[in-house]
Amino acid sequence: MEPVVNALAEPLLDRWLADAELLAPRAGRDLWLREGSLLLRGWGEPHRRYHTAEHLAEVLAALDELAGAGHLDVREALLARAVGWYHDLHYDPSAAPGSNEHRSATMARDHLHALGVDDTLVGTVEDGVLMTATHEVRPGGVEGGVGARVLDAVHDADLWILSAPSPRYAAYRAQVREEYAHVPDHLFRAGRAAVMGGFAGRERIYRTDHAHAAWTAQARVNLADELADLA
Repeated sequence: MEPVVNALAEPLLDRWLADAELLAPRAGRDLWLREGSLLLRGWGEPHRRYHTAEHLAEVLAALDELAGAGHLDVREALLARAVGWYHDLHYDPSAAPGSNEHRSATMARDHLHALGVDDTLVGTVEDGVLMTATHEVRPGGVEGGVGARVLDAVHDADLWILSAPSPRYAAYRAQVREEYAHVPDHLFRAGRAAVMGGFAGRERIYRTDHAHAAWTAQARVNLADELADLA
């Protein structure tokens, strides 16, 4: 594992164990630990550069911020974190669009069921992982109520990186390019410009009120700077 993964492994495992006890109280510590080890191995795969334990930690921190701002109650925050744990568990940069998210969603469903997590909760987690394939959440959410708030929070937390301080955003850009080193530069630049231009063209990048107010300005600066570089 990369050094940053090693540094994050222990605190992430502690976070997982706390969440696993709430999600699957009857599974027991041995199963919680086994699943936590699987999660950390997945996020620590050597071919990853951006979709690593660092990204996972940033998503969890963003969800904590949204919960602290009142967007999520305790149960919703737990469900959103569960999505965070699994949303990029499978990651292959050469996979077809949407394949990674669908395989990660299947892993989330199967593994959470094996731990004895309630079917309704598993369904919400699966929906959240699948949503990260496109980051499209219809106004009001797909289910209304708890499901909608969880999806909105996951949407924003996964896109927190767009609003990162400039040095972190620059590192993120470099990490993504390394993950797609197999793509010729002219194709990468065109594809990246299309994706980032799509986010920049949105009237509203973030769905939650807190993220919209707190993260949008820096996100638009980062996106504008990157698109200028890609032009």
